[in-house]
Amino acid sequence: MKHTKVIDLLKSTKTLHEVTAKGWVRTFRNNQFIALNDGSTINNIQCVVDFENTAEETLKRITTGAAISVTGILQESQGKGQSVEIQVTKIKILGDSNPEEYPIQPKKHSLEFLRENAHLRVRTNAFGAIMRVRSVLSFAVHNYFQERGFVYVNTPIITGSDAEGAGEMFKVTALPFDKTPRTEEGTVNYKEDFFGKETNLTVSGQLEAETYAMALGQVYTFGPTFRAENSNTSRHLAEFWMIEPEVAFNDLDANMDLAEDFIQYVIKYVLEKCQDDLAFLEQRLLEEEKSKPQADRSEMSLLQKLNFVLENNFKRVSYTEAIDILRNCTPNKKGKFNYIIKEWGADLQSEHERYLVEKHFKCPVILFDYPANIKAFYMRLNDNTEPGKETVRAMDILFPGIGEIVGGSQREERYDVLVKKMHALGIEEEELWWYLDTRKFGSAVHSGFGLGFERLVLFVTGMSNIRDVIPFPRTPMNAEF
Repeated sequence: MKHTKVIDLLKSTKTLHEVTAKGWVRTFRNNQFIALNDGSTINNIQCVVDFENTAEETLKRITTGAAISVTGILQESQGKGQSVEIQVTKIKILGDSNPEEYPIQPKKHSLEFLRENAHLRVRTNAFGAIMRVRSVLSFAVHNYFQERGFVYVNTPIITGSDAEGAGEMFKVTALPFDKTPRTEEGTVNYKEDFFGKETNLTVSGQLEAETYAMALGQVYTFGPTFRAENSNTSRHLAEFWMIEPEVAFNDLDANMDLAEDFIQYVIKYVLEKCQDDLAFLEQRLLEEEKSKPQADRSEMSLLQKLNFVLENNFKRVSYTEAIDILRNCTPNKKGKFNYIIKEWGADLQSEHERYLVEKHFKCPVILFDYPANIKAFYMRLNDNTEPGKETVRAMDILFPGIGEIVGGSQREERYDVLVKKMHALGIEEEELWWYLDTRKFGSAVHSGFGLGFERLVLFVTGMSNIRDVIPFPRTPMNAEF
């Protein structure tokens, strides 16, 4: 018999008919009540077993984690907590789960323990909710851009260029490690490698996306990116997903408008589609907050935080104005910041970004016009800036509880200025000849931004560690599963 998903059974208004459900046992109480979940919803359906007429051998095999199929009559529930339940007439064990060995027992597990069992952690309520939210957010991203006529572009994962100029990239090679071919100077001879040159896993699809924007008008990438930064923090992953739109003829103001509209759209979408999961995650966060000192607790609940982003226009503030605010604020003057802001040109840290959003402006903030020397080579140099205080048309979006969530800029469309900036940073023209070509043939003002998808999922789910919002996290010394 065809089985029905638990989510559909729980929504059913029609009762007293036979149904079949398949899923995994969450709990089995009093030899009678099975809480069954199939991953379609955070909620379980209660299956009531007639234990007096069920073989003892079968009852023993109904253990937490076991996969089962139940057939019975769907009827209004006698107990609290659910509107309908299944009065089981037939039960079949599809896959046993040894209770002595199954690690995900019905009790509270630490997030660290669950990370060590990432292949099974999605069977818990929290991770089921997180991954359903992640899926819906992912769909919302594509929906937003597709509805607006953007072209989805798959940029290369293997690349010969370092878009960020940070040099923290994973090398891709087919050369042997024990007898690596060398040049006369003793360096690795990449001419003998698979691609005939040094290649890496990409940190961004932006440069390639720009070339497509200069033909298709508006494009976006949404794919995996990699950074070999030896950072073992709750904010960093070695493999993560990036959303990167690039739009021809957009200046920085239009870029900020696009980013703000995009973020509000995807958050609104997930609020509408994932109500049960978000309600559970909000409750989970409230419980977690109780264990923190009062001063460290968030002023807003999860849903309040999400609605805060929807209901407030993002405040646009220049970097220069932000530095003045930070330099003169009480935490800075009293030495409460870990990084004291002393002068213009300082690179802002997460604590500064959060102060601006949570304490000073009390709304999401877009900072723009950053010092040129702390930003990437491809960002457009502002005209008429004083020597030593050159700024670029960059923008970062700052969120409560998380700091920077989006980084973007108007791109440098002037060939001569771009070449000059590359020379200053020691970037060879030959390395990016194709990128420079787009400045020679029909160049125009264009802009784009990058949003780390996991940071967005982190914000929307209220989780505090980025390793908990991606199915199998890749971090220093950890590539398990």
